[in-house]
Amino acid sequence: MDAVVEGIGDHGCEYMTGGTVLIIGKTGRNFAAGMSGGVAYILDFDENNLNMEMVSATTDLNDTEHDTIKRMLQEHMIFTGSPKAQNILANWDQMKSRFTKVISNDYKFILENIEIANQMGITGEDAMRYAFDERYKPVTTN
Repeated sequence: MDAVVEGIGDHGCEYMTGGTVLIIGKTGRNFAAGMSGGVAYILDFDENNLNMEMVSATTDLNDTEHDTIKRMLQEHMIFTGSPKAQNILANWDQMKSRFTKVISNDYKFILENIEIANQMGITGEDAMRYAFDERYKPVTTN
């Protein structure tokens, strides 16, 4: 599930478990508390509002992530006629660096390990199983 919102109050994305949220307005306090999955992209994010207990934030987005944001903005503009989305798209080259990605630490670990599995030739459900096993393998001590 994808969603675009033009602002969100306190406790936004609280207990989010999946999907992608694009926020092109202000966020309230305690953002992403309990977030265990999915990704949020926020324009001009104030990290003072972020609950860092289970998530991390970065402005280092890759081309695929920028393409996702742009696609979501285009769809939002088509469906709503949003002047805010239109302005961001009209100034995309200057605006795209102003987005922050918030992702749960566990979800990030799983995605990274699925990519590692894919590089080893492991795909599909086997790649997901590999990532899960890496996350939850027992810690051994000598």
